[in-house]
Amino acid sequence: MKTTRTIQSVLFASLVAACGGNKGPASLCDSAGIAANPVCNQTCDPMPGAPQTCPIGFHCSPDGKCDSQCDAAHACPANYTCDTSDGYCNPDSNGSGSGNPGPDANCPAVHFTATPTTSSILLVLDRSGSMDEDIDGGSGTPSKFNLMRDALTGTTGVVTQLEGGVYFGAKWFPGPDPNPGDQTPAPCPGYSDVPRALNNKAAIDAAFAAFGPSGNTPTAVTIQQATADWIATPPPVGSPPITVLATDGNPNICGGNGADDTSAVVTQIKALYNTQLGANMHVPTYVLGVGQGGADQGNLQKFANAGAGVTAGMPNAPYYQADTPAQLKAAFQTIINGVVSCDLQLSGQVDPATAQQDGSVTLDGQLLTPGTDWTIDPNGMTLHILGQACTDLKNSTNPQVDAVFGCGSVIIN
Repeated sequence: MKTTRTIQSVLFASLVAACGGNKGPASLCDSAGIAANPVCNQTCDPMPGAPQTCPIGFHCSPDGKCDSQCDAAHACPANYTCDTSDGYCNPDSNGSGSGNPGPDANCPAVHFTATPTTSSILLVLDRSGSMDEDIDGGSGTPSKFNLMRDALTGTTGVVTQLEGGVYFGAKWFPGPDPNPGDQTPAPCPGYSDVPRALNNKAAIDAAFAAFGPSGNTPTAVTIQQATADWIATPPPVGSPPITVLATDGNPNICGGNGADDTSAVVTQIKALYNTQLGANMHVPTYVLGVGQGGADQGNLQKFANAGAGVTAGMPNAPYYQADTPAQLKAAFQTIINGVVSCDLQLSGQVDPATAQQDGSVTLDGQLLTPGTDWTIDPNGMTLHILGQACTDLKNSTNPQVDAVFGCGSVIIN
């Protein structure tokens, strides 16, 4: 029998245990030490020959619940050895009792931790005068500005949902009244800013509430200032930087004369993309047009291509256009959820060639399917949570990820 090594995500409270203790073959799920593990409440089919659906380290008890008699923290009685593949106490090879011999003692259980990849996202948001209009181009309530606020910091807004796992910051342009912003040559433009941080929803929402729409659309100088912000305060090591630009109109030159400034915006977004922040080679910009009759679609395409590093001969990058409240909320959800990572960085290394066949991953106690719900990166140190499981991970308020790999898959450096 193989022993196992457990890799647990501390995004996310983990059940890290040390060797020791002396428990008999009674149910550990009945004890305070392990009963909190959601796997103990996972149902299974106890009939002989039924498929094994319990995670590695557990077996199906007669009452149809996943159970365990032993683990790395709870040893078996004398003359028995713990089989950490199914949580049974098996008799030693000296013939005591009945059953199969236990695992190889030369391959003890080892616990690794895993940490999430936490994105850094700067929201660059248009608060020009036209953002006070209805999203369909008329005059009404709620305004495009208030719809944008709700899509980000409302009860079901994407910042509200993800603030604990993303370094969110925001920059509005032009500046807040009574600063004339881009209406006069100086100062030009003014800004209202919320620096990037975790759990930043309240600060961003307060900035939304403080100042309403006013002025023109000095997009180029705003992106230039965003670049300066990224350079002055780079994201934490390992945190990918992303900029999201949401605007409802074509850019104009700072000073309020209404002259088109599209080429300057493209230049500044390209410069932002090519900004190097430590190991992060690029800072991409995702582009969202807000409302009917607003920003020219050709301009949005140019901005999106610049933000993705698209060059001649390459396919166009996607941009997003929202003409209804539902589309606006969905666009922010699609953009931000699409760049928020479901990758977990392991503190140990496993063999990617055997890990999917030899491993078991659960999310909040639910067994995930290898290849469909999770894979191991070729580097052997990154666990990718995929598809609906990734969505569930992002939406869980306190997700617990538990991954168990057979001893033979673990690489010792």
